[in-house]
Amino acid sequence: MEKTEYLNISKAGDISNKKERRLYRLLEILPGVISLGTLMGVFVFSWLLPSWIAIFIICFCFYYLFRIFYFSLHQIVGYFKVKRHLKENWLKKLKEAQPKDWRKIYHVVILPHYKEGYQIIKDSVASLIQSDYPKENMMVVLSMEEKAGREFLDIAKKIEKEFEGKFFKFLVAAHPNSIAGEIGGKGSNVAWAGKEAKKIIDELQIPYEDILVSTFDIDTKVYPQYFSCLAWYYLTEKNPTRASYQPIPVYNNNIWTASFFARVISTSNTFWQMIQQERSEKLTTYSSHAIPGKVFFEVGYPSNVVCDDSRIFWRAYLYYDGDYRVVPIYYLVSMDAVDSPKLMKTVFSQYRQQKRWAWGCAEIPYVAFGFFNNKKISLVSKISHLYTLIDGYWSWATAALLLFILGWLPLFLGGNKFNFTILSFNLPILTSRIMTISLVGMFVSAILSMMLLPPVPLGVNKLKKVAIFFQWIFLPVILIIFGSLPALDAQVRLMLGKYLGFWVTEKVRK
Repeated sequence: MEKTEYLNISKAGDISNKKERRLYRLLEILPGVISLGTLMGVFVFSWLLPSWIAIFIICFCFYYLFRIFYFSLHQIVGYFKVKRHLKENWLKKLKEAQPKDWRKIYHVVILPHYKEGYQIIKDSVASLIQSDYPKENMMVVLSMEEKAGREFLDIAKKIEKEFEGKFFKFLVAAHPNSIAGEIGGKGSNVAWAGKEAKKIIDELQIPYEDILVSTFDIDTKVYPQYFSCLAWYYLTEKNPTRASYQPIPVYNNNIWTASFFARVISTSNTFWQMIQQERSEKLTTYSSHAIPGKVFFEVGYPSNVVCDDSRIFWRAYLYYDGDYRVVPIYYLVSMDAVDSPKLMKTVFSQYRQQKRWAWGCAEIPYVAFGFFNNKKISLVSKISHLYTLIDGYWSWATAALLLFILGWLPLFLGGNKFNFTILSFNLPILTSRIMTISLVGMFVSAILSMMLLPPVPLGVNKLKKVAIFFQWIFLPVILIIFGSLPALDAQVRLMLGKYLGFWVTEKVRK
């Protein structure tokens, strides 16, 4: 299969060749089979071979204890790197390092949105104004969905008028309905906005190598030196056009008013990104990242997938035959935690957001099939990336259930013969002690979460900081309800061919 064909696959049905379509379909089934097979295997063999499962559970607990300490170390290192980056004068550093070249770099900021309110959009655009990078080198594309209707076009036009003349260019783009081959959502919106920006870039003959395209969620607010920091990384990178650039997301915009479980989940996402930043060889793009203009316009932004943030990385990785990476930037961008007017609506919104993120398991068949067709990428790189992908989504779906629920099954299903063994006696003791020790990781997260909080706003009780600290005790339950279950949900949907569409997460500013 030609590269132009396999790069554009979104699902098995896109492939015309029957043999290749069957292979891709088998790869779609694989994540669900591995995760469900693990959970069902533990259940069945807790009855048939309880001793073996008990040993497996103990080994699994030790393995995760090691991972917790490993990840906690990365968390701590990542946190102090963030603090150093926030203290640095990046514009000054940029001028000193690149006295001639830095002024030629243009930032194209794409803000896709769908039925978001005026204030959320305004706050995001206003944060760009507060940036220390010259505004005459910034192009903003406010890209709405045509189907949102006249009301939201009027909001976009109002914001355009309000910020008129404050940037090099400010565009309002309306993504048309029902373009063939697209999935309605952020990816197709960004792709359309990029085409609109490209018209101006080509007209002005700005080299693509001098452009950095930042794709932000509409609620993203940048810290003041973000674009200077980004430009510095781009201009000092050895091969800058063969890399994406990933900052660390925090969810501070509404952190004080969001529900406790939304705060814990959002902060956990921040910490996971910090951990991933320390493992740059395994790093892929996440929400609110930057792409070189040459890559954005040459490779093409994916418009037919739900998880476009990670797909653009894998698309570029395959396009450039493995010569592509993600550069970690320890600078912050701030977004909204999930929040709705009513608690139960927040619960459902949070679950659906996690399921949409977990739909990233669809990258496993895409990457595996791409590796099968691309003979130029080394076997070692293929194995490493596939292992990371499969292990990540398997752990997401199974780890919390194995640690906190299924690990006790041998005691209930093993029968009298097993229950009178030394192993049966020691299983709850060992697992309990391991879990107790692992609380160190949760304690580290709780401490760092307090240190990353923004100042307490007026009208908020300062004792809430104490409450936020103790909310981490609910982490095991949260990991099951908003971790394992939506991840399993996504993998089973993929296994059954019930493909997920894009769903906009509701976020409310109180």
